[in-house]
Amino acid sequence: MKSLYLLALPLLLAGSAAAAKTVHHPANLKWTDAPPALPSGAQMAVVSGDPGKKGMFTIRLKMPADYAVPAHHHPTDEHVSVVSGKIGYGMSDHLDREKAKSLAPGNRLTMKAGMNHWVFANAPAVVQVSGMGPFQITYVDPKDDPRSK
Repeated sequence: MKSLYLLALPLLLAGSAAAAKTVHHPANLKWTDAPPALPSGAQMAVVSGDPGKKGMFTIRLKMPADYAVPAHHHPTDEHVSVVSGKIGYGMSDHLDREKAKSLAPGNRLTMKAGMNHWVFANAPAVVQVSGMGPFQITYVDPKDDPRSK
């Protein structure tokens, strides 16, 4: 039995080392301005995958104080987790702060494909977003789309 353990130990250690390579430390994330599809002012870091290509991706989005993404939807599910700060959100065709629900650090939410929703941060906040790429966003009101300005 002891010899079986000694034979398996290198395999277990190799598996642990491989798993450790997939750990993403927040201090190592490369932050850039968020893409033009989002209102200006936010910063984004890719945690894994490529949001511009087909396949799973995970990003982090730093929202400054008084930041908002007007009502929009995506063709795929969007999984949102709050890393820091607090955000307000809602499921409707227009951003309505009075009817907003809130999420605090550790809270998670899934926005289903095609569901109109919006989000805002009154104070700085960081969210993690996962989904299937390529990432696409369609604003309910085309005038809200920052790419058209």
